[in-house]
Amino acid sequence: MRYLIITLALCFVCLSASAQLVKEASKEDLIEKLTPPEAPKTRSLGRNIAPKAVTVDLSINFDFDSANLQTSSKPLLDNLASAMNSERLSSLKFRIEGHTDAKGKAEYNQELSARRALAVQNYLINQNVSQDRLQAEGKGFSELLLPDKPLASENRRVRITITQ
Repeated sequence: MRYLIITLALCFVCLSASAQLVKEASKEDLIEKLTPPEAPKTRSLGRNIAPKAVTVDLSINFDFDSANLQTSSKPLLDNLASAMNSERLSSLKFRIEGHTDAKGKAEYNQELSARRALAVQNYLINQNVSQDRLQAEGKGFSELLLPDKPLASENRRVRITITQ
């Protein structure tokens, strides 16, 4: 019983940690967050253990109802570009996902999130991240960070995921 309680407590901590939104991070912090874990070593060749996708949710601010990046988000994006161009991450490809909260119509939020993801992609390209390493995608409010709070500002974010 004690092990069950400890396991449940650890699961709760892990779930709440996974729902964290990065508002500030240095280049080094982002490199650590985006570095894929080493593939697990197993004794059996028959096991297919796929590592969990590496993702980082960033708090990127845009003008209201717009894909114009606010100046306050540029230092975080500059650090992201530097991290992506670092030796440890330079061979990887990334998906940039735009996400919205659940306010408004699904079609509109889908389009807005796609424009915002594209704005981040273009910013990173202007910071010398190779375009062929980036893919922008809008998710609208289909994958809320906080599903129990659909209108929370934390749901409005940009997720960076390693695709290779």
